[in-house]
Amino acid sequence: MASTDARTASGVNGPTRARIDAKTLREDRWWLAPLATFVVFTAFVVYATWRAFEGANFYAKPYLSPFYSPCLTDECARLGAADFGTPFSWWQLSPALIILIFPLGFRMTCYYYRKAYYRAFWLSPPACAVAEPHTAYSGESRFPLILQNVHRYFWYAAVVVGLILSYDALLAFRNEQGEWGHMGLGTVLMVVNVVLIWLYTLSCHSCRHITGGRLRHFSKHPVRYKAWTFVSKLNAKHANYAWYSLFSVAVVDLYIYLLATGVIDDPRFF
Repeated sequence: MASTDARTASGVNGPTRARIDAKTLREDRWWLAPLATFVVFTAFVVYATWRAFEGANFYAKPYLSPFYSPCLTDECARLGAADFGTPFSWWQLSPALIILIFPLGFRMTCYYYRKAYYRAFWLSPPACAVAEPHTAYSGESRFPLILQNVHRYFWYAAVVVGLILSYDALLAFRNEQGEWGHMGLGTVLMVVNVVLIWLYTLSCHSCRHITGGRLRHFSKHPVRYKAWTFVSKLNAKHANYAWYSLFSVAVVDLYIYLLATGVIDDPRFF
């Protein structure tokens, strides 16, 4: 005979969950982590949205903001930042809106970021051993969360983005006249940023699966095994690289914005 208990058949009060009415038995400050994530993510989204739609102050020769790379419109050519041509010469909005979908899609579908924003924004759940407020749970098997499964395809796009940002970092060693041998603070920031971007990209769970997934015998694939071992070591710090690279992208963009608006000058080392 069906139970007359008011608990729902699924979700946090489902029959397979512990019958504990308290939200949590934890006595530590478990709410600090999701709160910090909420504040930082919100600040980044507000800043990135403003910069992406501004469509200006994204190039201070020889530095191109990572939010706008590759720059593919006539505005980019006017500034001298169209290193890959202008296939979107007809585009009248901000150049960033053409390419940001790829790094944004990679981060939004990232396994670590999912955990972070599910907890911070959806409270699903807010922390380990803390009951979530939702009464039903479908995981990522329904729309829109089923779209998270495209993460591995965004990883391929992220590799292309990483290569382009690496090229931008190389160009940052030129001066305003296009001569090699320049190195300013902006150069250092762009190199640090691209290193963190690659660490985040290569430590991705999808990268780990691509390098060593579906292999029955590692001994028969020594190269892939070496790659899988390397990626696995990076993967242990994937969350750290996710945060570091998020901050570095914002810092580089802000630095270039301040240069382009004349607020600061770029210190030169040689």
